[in-house]
Amino acid sequence: MTVYFIGAGPGAADLITVRGARTLAACRVCLYAGSLVPRELLAECPPGARLVDTAQLDLDRITAELVRAHEEGHDVARLHSGDPSVFSAVAEQMRRLDAAGVPYEIVPGVPAFAAAAAALKRELTVPTVGQTVILTRIAQRATPMPPGEDLATLGRSGALIVLHLATRYVDRVVSELLPHYGADCPAAVVAYASRPDELVLRGTLDDIAQQVKAAGVLRTAVIIVGRTLGAEQFGDSHLYSPERERHVC
Repeated sequence: MTVYFIGAGPGAADLITVRGARTLAACRVCLYAGSLVPRELLAECPPGARLVDTAQLDLDRITAELVRAHEEGHDVARLHSGDPSVFSAVAEQMRRLDAAGVPYEIVPGVPAFAAAAAALKRELTVPTVGQTVILTRIAQRATPMPPGEDLATLGRSGALIVLHLATRYVDRVVSELLPHYGADCPAAVVAYASRPDELVLRGTLDDIAQQVKAAGVLRTAVIIVGRTLGAEQFGDSHLYSPERERHVC
């Protein structure tokens, strides 16, 4: 049988994809991250499905559950928050399934940074202002960052930066980006994006840390820093330009 790694989306239960919901409804076993995945999504599972909260399980125990379901002849839904392609710890699970000879597929989901941009009502890439988005994090009590991927190095590009898992260390984020972006650079923090308790903080590198601490934001949030957040005067995209040559099929 097959393990399906399903992106559950950023928080709101109705932001799972149609494919994700249909796949979930067809799986007799569901492993989900209880601290992050909305409980309402579990209602999509078929009646009598075995539900396993992985919040307190290590990688060995999670793999054992996936292999067990496969050996019992059940398709498995492995629900991850956001999209499996970014900061999901899916890579090491797939590596172990490869070793065990268990087939799997990935069903993409809406990533947290996309939900945050929607909450801010902003396009993260703006013509003539910024066309690059860097998705990253910082290393504090987590796996060390590879050489050359520290904020001081990434910040030299001036590109818009989206930081996951970093609000607890917002002072460090600000201090490392200030030399490259300046105190007046627009910054925002979106916590619990798309959920009923969504919180949006807007400011600059000069004041965003104070806002984060005053609001008590510690987790389930992204920090976004870059000039496109405040862009008002910019050229129109060439995509819809009247000068662009168009071909009629």
